[in-house]
Amino acid sequence: MNTQEKLQILKENIKKLESVVVAFSGGVDSSLVAKVCYDVLGNKALAITARSETYPAHEYEEAQRIAQEIGIPHMTIHTSELGIKGFAENPPNRCYFCKSELFGKLQEIAKEKGFKNVADGANLDDVNEYRPGLDAARELEVRSPLRESGLRKADIREISKYLNLSNWDKPSYACMSSRFPYGQSITEEKLTIVAAAEDYMRGIGMKQFRVRHHDTIARIEVLPDDIPLLLQDDKRTEIVKKFKEIGYKYVTLDMEGYRSGSMNEVLTDKKK
Repeated sequence: MNTQEKLQILKENIKKLESVVVAFSGGVDSSLVAKVCYDVLGNKALAITARSETYPAHEYEEAQRIAQEIGIPHMTIHTSELGIKGFAENPPNRCYFCKSELFGKLQEIAKEKGFKNVADGANLDDVNEYRPGLDAARELEVRSPLRESGLRKADIREISKYLNLSNWDKPSYACMSSRFPYGQSITEEKLTIVAAAEDYMRGIGMKQFRVRHHDTIARIEVLPDDIPLLLQDDKRTEIVKKFKEIGYKYVTLDMEGYRSGSMNEVLTDKKK
């Protein structure tokens, strides 16, 4: 199918929703859902962004900008993942607790305001990864128009570019909790340290990266092409100095490079 045909299928599926609250993070996936929902349903679509300890300020600012670009009505709510029983202990199904709370709140708002559905940005690629949040979405009857339309990440970027969404090529971003090994508790102090380290990496021009937090050790993941840049003497010395100022004792560079969900590799190893 060409881009227009893929978009038409998405529009038809969204039209069936009649009215919808969109769980809107400002990422590529939820932005496309918000854009097409607004194009098809107008003011019967509402984007809602949840602010919390695990959602950094720069991502919220981006979400506000994209919502304004789209024109969709945009609402902000506040959540606290660290206050959810079981979340801060960081079990492998951590995302289930988070999404259960989020989607539960969105369902309440939808009911209150007379919207028939809640939708997220899950796509067809997500079903092949370990994503406990999908279980929460299913239990709470959250719709996933991208997945229901058979769209994968590449399709979503393609359609987003066609629709002139300015963030069509935005790097993937996961909540800050994904920076911690399962079983290592998550605290506001640790989140602040990771956020500062990632802000620094962003400031030196890195686009797709993660700073994984292993107690006193920072494990930096960047794209393989960016590894030589960080190994230049001046840059390497600067990074080490900055990370130690932030609070790390040791600074490491993951030679395998950036990969989404690298913390899930230990779960795969246990299944072997």
